[in-house]
Amino acid sequence: MKRAEKAYKNLEFLRSREARTLRILSEYLEPEKRFEEKNIQHTVVFYGSSRVKPEAHPKDKLDTHKYYWAAEELAFQLANFSKELEKDGPGFNICSGGGPGIMEAANRGAGRAGADSIGLNISIPHEQLPNDYITPELNFEFHYFFMRKLWFLYHAKALVVFPGGFGTMDELFETLTLIQTEKLEKTDMPILLYDPTFWREIINFDKLVEYGVISPEDLDLFKFFSTPEEGLELLKSRLKEEIANFKI
Repeated sequence: MKRAEKAYKNLEFLRSREARTLRILSEYLEPEKRFEEKNIQHTVVFYGSSRVKPEAHPKDKLDTHKYYWAAEELAFQLANFSKELEKDGPGFNICSGGGPGIMEAANRGAGRAGADSIGLNISIPHEQLPNDYITPELNFEFHYFFMRKLWFLYHAKALVVFPGGFGTMDELFETLTLIQTEKLEKTDMPILLYDPTFWREIINFDKLVEYGVISPEDLDLFKFFSTPEEGLELLKSRLKEEIANFKI
């Protein structure tokens, strides 16, 4: 009689409801193994819209392509700063969601600096393909959003948030909530929001304080910036300090 297939080779089982725990564990253990192999301990995470294009087009009435190139330049400058840190110790890697738009810009900027960068992609109905600038060994594909979010924050020493839609807002506010409620140990992790005009027009943060649904000090959890150079200056000393104080 023919041997039965081993359970861990049975794709029908592995895709079943009963094997969900195994799939979740796989999305923790497999990335962990690859991060250890590449000695990834510190990241700067870029969030932002997947819909922003690198070139101007007629429908881009607000010139949102400028966000793409600002993200690309900041990632480039940060990757070069990481190389400076590596002369005396560990540096950090640029990390994005792995898709197009701001994510692509972040990986592209790191690549221009000759640095490895991470792409944490997600399988969604409207297929989001990995961009061409991710370091191949650091190209990940997730099924579960919550496991992807875990890896966004696990190594993060700073977040840079560019204009975006529901996904970007979700990632930003979940991180702010984790810090506000002290569920994230890194309660002083820098969070930078690019383009104050966009953010203040979209979200009335001061009104949230006025209504009493957040505290005035909650506004100190993030800072606005307007140029890549300003973002770099806001992050340099903080990153150096965060990495120097890091304990496994």
